[in-house]
Parts: sequence; structure tokens; C-alpha cells
Amino acid sequence: MVKPGLLTFKRPQQLALLLLLLLCAQSLWVIHRQTLTKRDYDFARCGREMWEKPSPLAGYFTTCGNIQDGTLGYRVAGLPLTIQRIIAGQSQDTSTWEMRHELSYVLLLMHGAFLLVGLALGAALWWVTRRLYGNTGGFIALALYCFAPPVIHACTYPNNEILAAFGLFAAVYTAVGVAHSLHGPKGKGRMRILLLILALGFTASAHVSAFMIAIALSVIFMGYLAQGHRAAVIPIVALVAGGALVLVFASYTFNADAYSYFFRSGAGFMWLSFGAARIWVLDPRHAAMVIAAAAALFFYILHRRSRYFGNTMPLLIALLLFFLLTTGISSEPTLWALPFLLAFIAGVFADVLESRHRRVFLWATGSILLLQVALSIVSLPTLG
Repeated sequence: MVKPGLLTFKRPQQLALLLLLLLCAQSLWVIHRQTLTKRDYDFARCGREMWEKPSPLAGYFTTCGNIQDGTLGYRVAGLPLTIQRIIAGQSQDTSTWEMRHELSYVLLLMHGAFLLVGLALGAALWWVTRRLYGNTGGFIALALYCFAPPVIHACTYPNNEILAAFGLFAAVYTAVGVAHSLHGPKGKGRMRILLLILALGFTASAHVSAFMIAIALSVIFMGYLAQGHRAAVIPIVALVAGGALVLVFASYTFNADAYSYFFRSGAGFMWLSFGAARIWVLDPRHAAMVIAAAAALFFYILHRRSRYFGNTMPLLIALLLFFLLTTGISSEPTLWALPFLLAFIAGVFADVLESRHRRVFLWATGSILLLQVALSIVSLPTLG
């Protein structure tokens, strides 16, 4: 396992920042071409009500009715507008429609927060993959991510999917960190446990199904890694799950009646289906990632050195999420799966690039990355 210094801002960090800025530039280009939609108004109105004046009606958190797909996306969309209203000295009765005429950048305010989450997910992906697979793996994962059309699309409209993807990825790898800390001195993992509570709370506030999956995966992988300390896993998971639910309660401003809908909405119903995975694989915009995933799977099977926990875990999670269907509400588990898929690709490619055939594989990897960049640029006009 490679553990290069990650707290300095040297050449690797500078190159990672450059890639994230390219993702930001693509997303801003898409946002600049957009116009306000009904979805924008719904997310902004509901989000502003959550921050400013929750509905006094019993059983309803806002006048939008019972929200099934998580409060976090609405809060993220509404918070910049609420802050802007306060700074401008406007009253709570100022509508989003009025702000639309007064602010030329209202669309950027609503969509920019989701772009920031997408950038944070990219940074987290780079941090994890560079720590596990070195600079090679980190930059392969980040380059594929920053030019992935599904990521750019998710960064440019109000949604809970990019939030759930970030929360789920952060929760799983933080849980792995907690499991490793159980083998060290007592008290070493307290900060990681706190981070896991925050990650799970973030995930739960975005999507119930993603939260349930994060809890299940935390139990499985912590149990696997915490040999000799498995008795501590269930208490830790109970603690972090309870803390996450308290954060969700806070997202409902401690309104017990509205909070009860988190458990009654049916948004956590799940099943397995090949439909979404088939559509994703056949989408020509994803051709480079499909080729990379197929090559990585081939070398994973062929190359014994690549079959270790750091590569196997993201592969299993990606497979699960690609075939996941949320029956209670429409969602995009394929987007949740993408960071794990890219982590798997990065790990296997990093291993293969250390073999005696490095030069050939280096050219192949460069060709895949160039194809990803080309597909991203060509796809930009369709992502708004």
C-alpha cells in the first residue's frame, strides 16, 4: 500500500487541482447555457422553506408536501438563495421568481452548490486512490472522473444523486479506516468515528437507500477487517447509525411529525435489475469507461497480484450498485457506483502499469483517457 504525503501542495496536488478545475470549467459551461426549469423552482422553493419557514401543517415539512428523496438536495439548492436574501436585506416573502429577475446569477447560485459537492467527491476519490495505489492510480481515477459525462450532468442541476454518491463513498472508506484503527492504540479512531457519523448523516439526508447500503457495507467490511476486534463492530455501527439519524432529525429541524416520514416514505425499498446497467453500458458517452472497466476486470481475473482487498472491495460495491433498483422512488444508483468503479479501474491499472509490459499498457491507458476527454467535450451540449 502506497502512502505518499497528502497534506503538502506539491506537483501531484497541483495536477489534481488542475483536473478538478477542468471539471469545474466544463460544468460552468453547461450551467451558462441552461435556463431555469420547474425542477429548479421546486428545489429552490422547498429548500428556502426548510431554512426559513417550515410548514406549520401537521404531516408536512414544507408546502411542497412529503418529500421522498431526501431533504439535503433541497437544502443545498435553497441555502445560497437564503443567504443572498439575508445579505440583500430582503424579506422572507421574496419569492424565487422575484429573485430570478433581480439576480442574473440565480441559476449559478442554485446549481453551484451541487458542483462543489461533485468537486469534493472528485477530491475524495483522488485522495483514496492515491493513498491506496500511488500517483498513477490516483490520476487515472481522477482523470476519468473529471471527464465523465454522468458526473458533469449531476453537477449541473438540483438533485440528491451526487450528494448520495459522495456520502456513500465517504462512508464506506471511512468505515474501513475505523476498522483499521481498531488494531491501533485506544482512542486513535475517535476522529474517524466522528467522520463516519457525519458521512452517514450526509448520506441519510440525501437518500434512504444509500444510507441503508452504507450501513450494511460498513458492517460487512468492518467485520472482515477487524479480526480480533469484531465484538466492537456492532456497537460502533449502532453508535454511528444513531448519530446519523440524529443529524437527519436535525435536517427536519427536529420536527418529529415530519421526521417520521423518513421511515414511512418507502424510499428505502430496493431490488435488483439489469435494466439500468444495460442502459449505462450501451450509452456511447460511457464508451471509454466501459472499455477501461472491461480491461480492468480482465486483468483482475488474469493477474493474481491485482486480486487483493483494495481492488476487490470497490469492484463488489460497483457491481452491487450497478444492478440496484430503488423501487420506492426514482434514483441513479449507477452514479453512486461510479466512484467505486473508477477506484477499481485505477487499482488494477496501477498494478498492470508496474509490470514488465508497462510501455504498452501506458499507451493503452493514455488512449483510453484521451477517448474519455473527447467523449466528454462532444457530450457537453447534451448535458444541460
